[in-house]
Amino acid sequence: MPDFSTLHIAADPEHPRIARLLLNRPDRFNAITDDMPGEIRAAIEWANAEPDIHVIVVEGAGKGFCGGYDLVATAEQHIEHPCQQESYPWDPMVDYTTMKRFTEDFMSLWRSPKPTIAKVHGAAVAGGSDIALCCDLLVMADDARIGYMPTRVWGCPTTAMWTYRLGPTRAKQLMFTGDVIDGRTAAEWGLANQSVPAVELDAATLALAQRIAGVPRSHLAMHKLVVNQVMLSMGLEQTQMMATVFDGITRHNPEGVWFRRYAQEYGFKAAVQWRDSGRPIPEGDDARSQIRDLEARKGA
Repeated sequence: MPDFSTLHIAADPEHPRIARLLLNRPDRFNAITDDMPGEIRAAIEWANAEPDIHVIVVEGAGKGFCGGYDLVATAEQHIEHPCQQESYPWDPMVDYTTMKRFTEDFMSLWRSPKPTIAKVHGAAVAGGSDIALCCDLLVMADDARIGYMPTRVWGCPTTAMWTYRLGPTRAKQLMFTGDVIDGRTAAEWGLANQSVPAVELDAATLALAQRIAGVPRSHLAMHKLVVNQVMLSMGLEQTQMMATVFDGITRHNPEGVWFRRYAQEYGFKAAVQWRDSGRPIPEGDDARSQIRDLEARKGA
């Protein structure tokens, strides 16, 4: 059995055709570290190499599925990271190389010949929604939440799955607002396959997984390839390339640097509260002016 630092995977002891991949950082709301994407890919590779496993359920330990990237420390400190470069000018290809690797790791869920099901309770937000939407199927608790709040500032979903899973009109609504939706709405909109009361979530997910697990592995793989090929023909890979480049820009343009400087001065929580409140976000020359003020205050 593989050993990971951010997650756990094993065959369900009562249903050996089902593997359960558990994101396992409950003290940090299963937030994504630099190690987690690669460990997700390695776990999926392990499950695909196990002949008895037919389907993989992805879930989160503790209060929710995944709260996104673990950004508090990096956002509040003046530290160099490929995706948060303090030096000027920033190197977009260093950022792109890192984020594209993370995106490809998440996409191992989508490329897996064996079907993947995201079981979402609590919240799957920001980068956590990328993980959920790279899975083939999505089962949510009625009161669970999913969305990508950083589209308001400092982020662009690199997997670009919102449009392919939801359609352009709804995807634009969520990308323009940064709003989250609950499980009931996700099911009504066709984003989630099913929404159930939280107490029924595990049973509903398991019932779906068991139904799938009875199908021969070769048939599952062929049907998945057919559907995935449609998405590829629509330009999924090219869209992800653009989204990943844009994600880096959102963190290094005037608005992104303002958000980072505000977090460094007042804390990441305060920056997120501004972002999510609907309050206008400084942009352009206004953002540059506030950046200068925040940097001067830091140096005083």
